[in-house]
Amino acid sequence: MKLQFLGAAHVVTGSCYLLEVDGKKILIDCGMFQGGRQLRELNYRPFLFSPAEIDAVLLTHAHIDHCGLIPKLCRDGFKGNIYATKATCDLAGIMLPDSAHIQESDTEIINRKGLRVGRIPIAPLYTIEDAQKSLLQFKPVEYREKFALTDGITVIFRDAGHILGSSIVEVYIAEKTEKPVKLVFSGDLGQPDQPIIKDPELISDADYLIVESTYGDRRHQVYDKESALAEIINDTMDRGGNLIIPAFAVGRTQTLLYYLYRLWKEKRIDEMPIVVDSPLAIAATKVFVDNMKVFDEKTAELLQKNGELPEMPQVKICRTAEESKALNSSESSSIIISASGMCDAGRILHHLKHNLWRPESTVLFVGYQAEGSLGRRLIDGIKRVKILGEEVAVRARIAQLDGFSAHGDYQQILDWLGHIKMNAPQQIFLVHGESFSIQSLAEKIKDEYKYNVYAPFYADTAQIEGAQCNIVPANIPEVSVQKEMEEFLQLLDAEYRNWRKKLLLTVVKNPQIMESTIRQAEKAWRYVKRMFKDFGVN
Repeated sequence: MKLQFLGAAHVVTGSCYLLEVDGKKILIDCGMFQGGRQLRELNYRPFLFSPAEIDAVLLTHAHIDHCGLIPKLCRDGFKGNIYATKATCDLAGIMLPDSAHIQESDTEIINRKGLRVGRIPIAPLYTIEDAQKSLLQFKPVEYREKFALTDGITVIFRDAGHILGSSIVEVYIAEKTEKPVKLVFSGDLGQPDQPIIKDPELISDADYLIVESTYGDRRHQVYDKESALAEIINDTMDRGGNLIIPAFAVGRTQTLLYYLYRLWKEKRIDEMPIVVDSPLAIAATKVFVDNMKVFDEKTAELLQKNGELPEMPQVKICRTAEESKALNSSESSSIIISASGMCDAGRILHHLKHNLWRPESTVLFVGYQAEGSLGRRLIDGIKRVKILGEEVAVRARIAQLDGFSAHGDYQQILDWLGHIKMNAPQQIFLVHGESFSIQSLAEKIKDEYKYNVYAPFYADTAQIEGAQCNIVPANIPEVSVQKEMEEFLQLLDAEYRNWRKKLLLTVVKNPQIMESTIRQAEKAWRYVKRMFKDFGVN
């Protein structure tokens, strides 16, 4: 059998793995690349396989970086079934059309501007019609029920504890051995003891493990998250500003509402407007209500009195763009929860445009921000950003609360791996993480468990025969990469020389700026060192 890594390889998004067994081809996830422009452009290149030859798709969960290219896959020829839990099917039913709407809207804007300068119009990545058609191929499965995918291949979905419906996928492959070869795809593993979602299920054995590593170099802080959230809310309201929270529509928004409800009931925050400004988040919350049977026990107990989510009279829903725009002309302070979670698109951009320049407002990040995203740049301290074609000064308070993430940290992943008792995996593949996170987690796994660990690069292939696993690296022309790196270093050197000249002239005229300039230089140097560390250069 062969397992090829076609996404989430040394990056956090674009999850996609191609499993080939006895002429059958199965995809595990088919996700969209998100983040900086270079990553997003990967979504437009042709698949490295023929979609018509894929027999089935196994979908771990409904986040767009795991399912976002399914409409493209189906449009380009895939005719098989897409297997996922019922909750994942329900969420995909709202998320994929929403993603298609974004593709169409962005393309329309690009083409309108392009026509003015004579550019050829481009087509969207996929359309709403493509997304709706792809939903007809979804087939819901139950947690923990083994089903036959093809002759010789059976599958079990287990709860990954990440978002509603998220799954660990176990694939059993009958080969010429005493027992089937077992591959386990972790999907995205959640944190234990989180509201609404159950803890990740434990596995006792696996021959080959494909494990995420988003927080492979970090521990989540153990602290009173509710008190920290209350402090930020009260501080912002005292200053008369708005609290803007970029939040993923699925999972994070519902968790925030849970915490806000508790703070309000305990009178730790005032009764102020809490605005959910994301049509997708509104629809996703309804899906949550419809799937309460998979909630954890504490949340189910809170809701079982009337079978629906508790009401908060101060929560307002923005369904239309006009209602959303009106928020930015309001004089009263509000908590505004809007998507996207990494500030790459959607209504959140309008709220940032109208609030980043206000010192009294706060932008609060409660989730992972991918390298290159606007959210990451704001956290890293950028002072001016371009939003919707307009330059905006960053004067608002930029805050970040750890521990709200739907991903487990490295210790929680190690603990999860520690429950494998029956037989040690022949190989662990680390995916879905940036290079420094992957490297850190790989070292920790080797130190603690002595397992073989490999971090595949894009298009690498693992050839598996029972207990034997050989890695075939992707055929990437090293000369081209080396040339590009040399050109980049030349550009970096030229930029440094130009900056140094300007600095010396400025310091002569205004010596007081030296201290802040040194701080900026130190920050730039840390970024450069981190960049080279990604390439294994210390």
